[in-house]
Order: sequence, then C-alpha cells, then structure tokens
Amino acid sequence: MHFKQLFEPDSSTYTYLLACDETRECVLIDPVIETAERDLAVINEMGLKLTCALETHIHADHITGARKLKALSGCKIAGPAMDELPCRDIGVREGEPFRVGGITLNPLYTPGHTDTHHAFLLEHGGLNLLFSGDALLIEACGRTDFQSGDARVLYKSIHDKFFSLPDETLVYPAHDYESRQITTIGQEKMRNPRLGRGKTLEEFVKIMDEMDLPYPRKIDFSVPGNERCGECPDNVPDEMKRLCEVSRQG
Repeated sequence: MHFKQLFEPDSSTYTYLLACDETRECVLIDPVIETAERDLAVINEMGLKLTCALETHIHADHITGARKLKALSGCKIAGPAMDELPCRDIGVREGEPFRVGGITLNPLYTPGHTDTHHAFLLEHGGLNLLFSGDALLIEACGRTDFQSGDARVLYKSIHDKFFSLPDETLVYPAHDYESRQITTIGQEKMRNPRLGRGKTLEEFVKIMDEMDLPYPRKIDFSVPGNERCGECPDNVPDEMKRLCEVSRQG
C-alpha cells in the first residue's frame, strides 16, 4: 500500500492518499479545494489512478476538493450515506466495507461533531490505522457548538468506537494546528486534556461548554459549498472563485 499525508495550511487540514500496490487505484480522504490540483499532480507522479474522493463529514472550515477532483480526473465522490447528497456517487455506511483495489476501509459512524460524521479504520500489515476525521484530534477533539454538534454524543462515539480499539492503533486526524502529524489511541487515552485519564461524561461536557470558540471563519460558504460536494456558492470570497473553475483533463 502507498500512503501519503498531505497538508493544506489555511485550514490546517490533512488529506490522506491511500493506494493499492496491485491495481494502482487510490483514494483521497478529505481533499481540500485549494490543494486539489497539487494532490492530483502527486497522484500522477506516482503513476496512480484516483478512483474516489472520500469525505468523513460535511466540513465547515474549508470547501472540499471532491467536485474539482471529479472534474479533473473522473473519480467518484463518496461520503456518509446519511447526508443524502445527490452530488455523491457512493454513500458509505458502518458495517459496509469501502474498497479501493485491495484496500479495505471500514466506516465507523461517529456522530457528535456533526450528526453524520464517519471515521475510517484500515487494518494493514498487522497495524490498525484510524482516519478519525474531526471526531478525535491530537490531544483535542472536534468542536460541538455548531452544525448539529453534541458533546454527549461525541463522548460516546469516541469511547465506544475509538477507545475500544487497541492502544497501538495509529490515529490520523483531519486537522492539527500545532504541526503534529500522528497520535495513537493509547496516547489519547492518557494525554488528551478533554478526554484522557478517565474523564467522565460530565467533565467532558463541561469542558466543551466552556470553550467559547470563535465563529468558524469559512462556515457561511463552506457548508453550503460542501453540501454540493465542493461547488462554490455565490458568497464565496472573490479570491477563492478561481479555485472553482475546472476543466476535465485528457
């Protein structure tokens, strides 16, 4: 398997490239519109074929690169079936493995940051790799104060779906704001200031309720844009409009 962790600095988003050695097919998890062409160039340089852009949830901090990647490469767009987005080609569900060549990703329904959020678990070479989306971050977690967020639900998702995995499970989040790239389930159970060392549900809810975070800078155009799989809405800033102009390669 080929694996790359790609970064978009403005929203501090990680996009993950996973490719099957045998078929050369690959998937991008949580692509960003600003770096869609860069990511596709990486894929082409590696001699791979992008078959799918896969979302963990409807993002509020950036516009997805899914629609642009589809226009440029002909790939399909996938994400939680619960979102019921007509622009997606594939709906993913917990209990239904998602396959790209010889790679199998197991969707985990993990609501709380949003009510349809899914993470993806990959078992490869004796290792568990968890692509946790925004649900679990490095010594943090996704915020729960907007877009159908619910701290009590997120606590249950993390404990039932993530903290039940082996401590050695490698965790690759959708974001990090301090130049960190990876964590483990064991580390988060010990060091996460919101969840670690046996924090109770009540303690977690109190922490989340008192965070007083600023209003998301891009939410007003990111959410409607992502509900259309990365089509820029009318209220997108002028400096971003060029990013929405795509033409198919070939």
